[in-house]
Amino acid sequence: MKTPFTLRRIVLQLAAAGFIGQCSVAAFAAEDAVRLAPPAIDEITQAHSETAVFAGGCFWGVQGVFEHVKGVKQAVSGYAGGAADTAQYERVSEGDTGHAESVEVTFDPAQVSYGTLLQIYFSVAHNPTELNRQGPDRGTQYRSALFTKSSEQQRVAQAYIAQLDAAHSFNKPIVTKLESFNGFYPAEQEHQDFLTRHPMHPYIVINDLPKVAQLKQLYPDRYQDEPVLVKAAM
Repeated sequence: MKTPFTLRRIVLQLAAAGFIGQCSVAAFAAEDAVRLAPPAIDEITQAHSETAVFAGGCFWGVQGVFEHVKGVKQAVSGYAGGAADTAQYERVSEGDTGHAESVEVTFDPAQVSYGTLLQIYFSVAHNPTELNRQGPDRGTQYRSALFTKSSEQQRVAQAYIAQLDAAHSFNKPIVTKLESFNGFYPAEQEHQDFLTRHPMHPYIVINDLPKVAQLKQLYPDRYQDEPVLVKAAM
């Protein structure tokens, strides 16, 4: 098996060895979030619980953001888009499995709608204009994708992307793919709640803690201080 080549892996190794300091890694810093208008079209449902799958680069940060959103019951890091037998971190990191690092969010639609989750996803959780990359990470496994689980989610997501592009919300077109949901596979335990468990990890400090801070600043009414952790639900 070839060794997976990702900038994230290199940055982590160099930082852990003391070869990279704060100034040296400035190029890898998280980008500023963009405050977005809410979706003009949102999901209508009577369900008390629903799930949605989001892919937007490294799942550590995406999970960390959604764990701080009011109405989210659980956010699990994992893999979507590929087959069950390739849903392992080292294998997915090779970039040829069809999987994307993803987060499955279980939420209460009475407290937070699918459309609001999309607003946070496009605004804070990642940059939807980056094709097959996020920050220091490169490859299709880090693509921006929504694995819609119903025709209603598909309808709301398509409408919101069109709305954001029409409003020129970003300086480049949105490249987020709408992909059919064909299964979600939870990641290894070491990747669950990573942001909360390792807040001083160089990658988290540089790339992901700013996202949580931006969530609190831009959407204070949606933010909760205490994260909903996977480990606590087990």
